[in-house]
Amino acid sequence: MSVNLKDYGELIDELPENHRQLLEAEWHEAARILSPRGLDNWLKSAAALHRMGRGGDIVAAWIEEVPGVAREVGEDVIPDFAQACLQFASRTSGAVIELVIATAPIAAKRLGDAELFRGYLQLLNVLLGQAARGLRPMLEHLDQLLGVLTLGGLRRWALWGAQAHRSNFDEQVRYFSLESEEAKAMLQKERKGTLFVDIHRRIGMYLRALWGRDFFMRPTAGDFESREGFKPFIADYFLHLPDAYDDWNGIAGLDLYRAAAAHCAAHVVATTARIDADRLSVLQQACVGLFEDARVETLAIRRFPRLKDFWAQFHIAQAKGESVGAYLNRIARALLDPGYEDADPLVVWAREGFANADLASNGVSIELGLELAEELMKRRLPFSPYHDVQEAPYRDDNRYLWEYEEYSYEQAIAAGFMPQQQVRKYVSVMEMVNEVEVETAGDDAQEIWVCAAELFDDDGISFNAKEGKEPVAEPRHYDEFDYHIQLARPAWATVLEKRPKFGDLAVVDAILAEHRKVTQRLKHLLDALQPQGVQRIRKLEEGDEIDINAAIRSLIDIRMGQQPDPRVMMRSVRKTRDIAVLVLLDLSESTNDKVAGQDYTVLELTRAATVLLGEAIHKVGDAFAVHGFYSDGRHNVFYQRYKDFEQPWNEIPKARLAGMEGRFSTRMGAAIRHAGYHLAQVRAAKKLLIVVTDGEPADIDVRDPQYLRYDAKKAVEDVGRIGVVPFCLTLDPRADQYVARIFGQRNFLILDHVERLPERLPQLYAGLTK
Repeated sequence: MSVNLKDYGELIDELPENHRQLLEAEWHEAARILSPRGLDNWLKSAAALHRMGRGGDIVAAWIEEVPGVAREVGEDVIPDFAQACLQFASRTSGAVIELVIATAPIAAKRLGDAELFRGYLQLLNVLLGQAARGLRPMLEHLDQLLGVLTLGGLRRWALWGAQAHRSNFDEQVRYFSLESEEAKAMLQKERKGTLFVDIHRRIGMYLRALWGRDFFMRPTAGDFESREGFKPFIADYFLHLPDAYDDWNGIAGLDLYRAAAAHCAAHVVATTARIDADRLSVLQQACVGLFEDARVETLAIRRFPRLKDFWAQFHIAQAKGESVGAYLNRIARALLDPGYEDADPLVVWAREGFANADLASNGVSIELGLELAEELMKRRLPFSPYHDVQEAPYRDDNRYLWEYEEYSYEQAIAAGFMPQQQVRKYVSVMEMVNEVEVETAGDDAQEIWVCAAELFDDDGISFNAKEGKEPVAEPRHYDEFDYHIQLARPAWATVLEKRPKFGDLAVVDAILAEHRKVTQRLKHLLDALQPQGVQRIRKLEEGDEIDINAAIRSLIDIRMGQQPDPRVMMRSVRKTRDIAVLVLLDLSESTNDKVAGQDYTVLELTRAATVLLGEAIHKVGDAFAVHGFYSDGRHNVFYQRYKDFEQPWNEIPKARLAGMEGRFSTRMGAAIRHAGYHLAQVRAAKKLLIVVTDGEPADIDVRDPQYLRYDAKKAVEDVGRIGVVPFCLTLDPRADQYVARIFGQRNFLILDHVERLPERLPQLYAGLTK
């Protein structure tokens, strides 16, 4: 059924005559590219841009260029593109909007994907807020820029220029016009070796020559905020490959594309059934995926033997290393490369078991993978799903292998199941003692009772630790500042308080014994900080009572005919310290690294410094708390309270410090806000927050290194408004690049010699609380 322009008469009647003539001229080509729905969106958007009243050239550009955009990235982007142009109208001129539309086909052709094109529109929106005068020259050179940059590279290049020349408009225009040397230098720095858009046709023909069939491919902006990029993955019948590859260890980016595409295609051809992932742990999934990668590659190599050498050049694991990640990479190389020698019994077992297995189905991958995971658990090797991964850059993330059971709320309702929300009640100790225990109650109980104050048995172990599961506090949600839009995202990060584990008290005793000399040197300093009780201030003209000695001296002066001293009064003043201090420890995974040239880790050093600081503050008598944090994405900012303000400094907080561990990442902004919440509950004239960290804010779900820095800066400002004085002690020698911007010029200290932390932290506290 043909579609005629006359069928859309009511949409185009409001357009001027010249635009209707232009529509008639472009109609045949547009109808060939767009579906009836796409044509409807195209015409409605043209009418909306006309009603915007910013000139007819915008509408003319829309009519001429948008079908070409839809041909490159699909017609679903048309409503989003039109909405973006309407938003631009309040922030820039009609000429710039016309240029955005006129250059859109260039962006669509170079990006080649609808999501990337939407990301490009978002970048334009950000630049309108940060470097509006640079947008026009950038669009005039868009073909040159996208010829060598990915979307992530373009974003980093543009935002660097916007920040560097925020107030110098002439330099801003020169930068975005590619006239300044720094613009060319940044362009050279961000350019990638091989772009997907330049070679995707060659890769498609390569796969067709191998498998005799077509594979659909799409680029992904994995390097949108960092140069590392996403791993390849398979989803929705598409092979998703990074939008650019740098050369890798002397191997051309084109060969890396061929290896990644061939591996993904081998999965699509050889994987005939998905694996149930709901019953497997993350470690088991990693092990099963390792053998499944080897299985599909072995089947492909049987058909195309030269693929073995082609893939093997990307496996460089050596026969050393006892971590889970090292074993995964060693086994991956052993299964692919017969010439690789590794005498480890686990690697030998994996190679022999795989060589004797039937590779017709993925059952062998499940069997061998589960056995490998069990053996790794027996060896008690720590496992991190973010670090212990296969390092071969061409292999995908294996999401194509797994099948997850989806929960259907509608089906549950139809079956008569109405889930009831679980209620968590915080009760007193007496209520908990007098409660009626229901032994058959499980995790799905309708009501859970939690003791507000933890109750300990005579042996010092809590009843929760003995008989029940660790209670989880109510989550607290905090805003997070997004510097791109200069607004706070409401309730964006979730802080979960976790009760810390107990460790061996002997660890703390050893710390105090080892640093006894440091304690003795601090003794005199701490004595000077102690409150002196009631002090009398003498020689006052006005006071609370007469100073008898001064009055007698004045009478003697009068009798002798001399001018008496009128300051014969005195006042009694109580000298007290009203200070509350919260020490916030960064407990991210990096604290498990060893100090350069030493046998101990950053975590052990932080524990020693905190114990000595606790001894020092306890001697002075100030109220203090010790908390720690680590994060695993914005919904899992874990917060642990080792000592609270009202809790005495005794064996319990010391045992908790002995058991602290370093894990995951550092979402500092949310932790600072939560620490400020605890400080706000304390009554004190001066409130001090000391943050001890070994690196900059970072998290697994954030790729822009500046994002969490700006949020941490905003968090520092937020707690400052409630009377908290924040200070940062950082162990990162490169911290001068960011710490001053977060905490202020006078509110940080970079400790160049990390081994001096146990001595410097108490001294720092003494200086801050004078």
